[in-house]
Amino acid sequence: MSRPRRPVIALTTDFGLHDNYVGVLHGVILAINRAAVVVDLCHAVPPQDVDAGAFLLGAAYRYFPSDTIHLAVVDPGVGSHRPAIALATPGGTFVGPDNGLFSVAIREQSPGLPAQGGAVSAALLGPRLSVVRLTNPAYFLPRVSATFHGRDVFAPVAAHLASGVPIDRLGEPPETVYLLPAARPVRRPDGTLVAHIVHSDQFGNLTTDLSAAQAEQLPQPLVFRLHGRIVRGLNRYYAEGPELMALIGSSDRVEIAVRNGSAALTLGARVGDEIEVLPAQQ
Repeated sequence: MSRPRRPVIALTTDFGLHDNYVGVLHGVILAINRAAVVVDLCHAVPPQDVDAGAFLLGAAYRYFPSDTIHLAVVDPGVGSHRPAIALATPGGTFVGPDNGLFSVAIREQSPGLPAQGGAVSAALLGPRLSVVRLTNPAYFLPRVSATFHGRDVFAPVAAHLASGVPIDRLGEPPETVYLLPAARPVRRPDGTLVAHIVHSDQFGNLTTDLSAAQAEQLPQPLVFRLHGRIVRGLNRYYAEGPELMALIGSSDRVEIAVRNGSAALTLGARVGDEIEVLPAQQ
């Protein structure tokens, strides 16, 4: 006889590990569902950086079982009128604030959404996605703090979902869902393609919004210019390249790196900086 599957709840927050916030999330979940497998995906999202949280969650969720519940809290609007949502998709279920934190996952699971950010009609998400606004207090803790919805709202909701509570019991469908602008390169009027740094990791590797598929369609070899430095071609791995190099990173995007060093420190680069993709002959 096979054992019943234990539900997986993956946590992504900007809480860090200095305080007890992460441990309390574990405690709330396990008090409701002792069988849950709680995975700490990341608690080092830069504080209040919703864009970074969306990128990290969007780059990781597909590697989990498709019935995983992703509890994500990067919530500068906690206690305000910002909605809280649960979102069921073919790639996972997401619980957290409706502030754009699930934008990457939503766009991947529902192609064709407008590239601009803002409130998007929930009807545009399509029939494969189901979203509700969390309004049923029966699935919250008895007392809800204005400053810790992760503990009092999101963690208990995730635990109840893992226990088999249908998503439609948690609240009513919203009219809109908030999305961040799609991260993608743009063309300048002169035809230059401009990519952008969307993430800088622990090693100082700089991930861009230029995907591997997009890079393959451009004239080769690729030439990049950022902060006055030229990078030519794509290397296969870090040890193969010169000191400053470009390669396709694990998120399947073009990445700028320094062998045995930090591209962020070497270049003085940070998230949001532009990277020009130049004609191959330059």
